[in-house]
Amino acid sequence: MNTHATRRRLLLALAAAAAAGRTAAAPSSREDQPDASPQWQKIRASLFAQREITAASPEQLQLETPVRAEDAAVVPIAIRSRLPADAGPRVEKLTLVIDNNPSPIAAVFTLAPGSGRPDIETRVRIDEYTHVRAIAHLSDGRLLMATRWVKASGGCSAPPGKDPAAAQASLGRMRLKVEGEPRPGQPLLAQLMVSHPNSSGLAMDQLTRHYIPAHFVRRIDITHGGRPVLSADLDISISENPNLRFAFMPQGTGELKAEVVDNRDLQFRSSLQLQPARAL
Repeated sequence: MNTHATRRRLLLALAAAAAAGRTAAAPSSREDQPDASPQWQKIRASLFAQREITAASPEQLQLETPVRAEDAAVVPIAIRSRLPADAGPRVEKLTLVIDNNPSPIAAVFTLAPGSGRPDIETRVRIDEYTHVRAIAHLSDGRLLMATRWVKASGGCSAPPGKDPAAAQASLGRMRLKVEGEPRPGQPLLAQLMVSHPNSSGLAMDQLTRHYIPAHFVRRIDITHGGRPVLSADLDISISENPNLRFAFMPQGTGELKAEVVDNRDLQFRSSLQLQPARAL
């Protein structure tokens, strides 16, 4: 079974349903009524059926967004949790949903055991005023959700910020870096930057007046010393030149490796050899 194709069909169905809902007489999302969003009700039924979703406390899950975005095509998002990673239920997966985007399931992050507490930052497109949600899937089966209202519009159809020829010439260039040195029992911050147009398929070429075909990063896998750290299933809501900042618990030294695949099955790789902390 082609899970990527299945997920794309689900996204297209959700996008069509959301568009139909907006053109009908259904009420639009309201800042003070996150559960009343008709788009969210469709998404929730498709992803979680009748499972209970509990509002998260700040200790359990935090979602950081601007109230009003300076640039709707590049909106910073941070998802963090203070739940212990080595005792009790841990966060296994994080789903990022942008209710009113044409493709509302922006990202699904899967965290490997031993990778530490979730601490993830990225940048997204936002098409209209919307609720943004982070849903944490816990190892004991519970679902926790943090929600924010973001004022932004036009991000998914915004023209690319880079000349198409220059974007093609730098396609797939990657930079992987860490902040500091690996120390036993201490999380390490890492950042992956990918040069990629991440075209949504909704932006128009200002010269030809034709829509630029969708071309976006759909999968990122991070490993350290051959062991999984983090994987991300992404879609068109992620901004041009995807940027992923994350924390992980290094298990000694070894190669930190990032593997990226886009929706045209182009593959890109980058790696970094982590060095042990210097003795004081």
